[in-house]
Amino acid sequence: MATGEARLRQAWMAVGVLVLALVMAVGAYDISSEAGYAGIGPNFLPWLVSAVLACCGISMLWEVRQGGFRGMLPPSSDAPMYLPGFAWVSAGMLLNATLLTSIGFILSCTLCYVFAVRGLRNAGAAPERSLRRWLVDALTGAAIAAPVYWMFTKLLAINLPGLTTTGWL
Repeated sequence: MATGEARLRQAWMAVGVLVLALVMAVGAYDISSEAGYAGIGPNFLPWLVSAVLACCGISMLWEVRQGGFRGMLPPSSDAPMYLPGFAWVSAGMLLNATLLTSIGFILSCTLCYVFAVRGLRNAGAAPERSLRRWLVDALTGAAIAAPVYWMFTKLLAINLPGLTTTGWL
């Protein structure tokens, strides 16, 4: 059974998930529902994510009412948040959102991946900072982003920002 303060924090977390679900639903409402490939419109996935988030938030509130999150491990340490890693990951996400339409999906997602991995790797005990590691991260990010781009543009006929008009980059 969680303490009163812990249950209050857990309740606020559940409310935050419900608010996020509501924000997603409002955003999904503004997206066109015109059916595309296989009768599924572009607003299907945002509605699905919104519904799942709402179910999670309701489930979390139920857990709080039943005594708090069960099976939750106590914090492993009082170590503060690693701010440089947070900054790397945040910068990657912001650059992705900013550059998506100008350098295309593949390059902006690759850049986001490189920054996120750099931030997570720096949080480790002995981060590797070699040029080789940066190149491997960039190639891995491109190897993930390119098939996703091609699947959406070629198989599902969903337009994503590209670098060229060919539809391959």
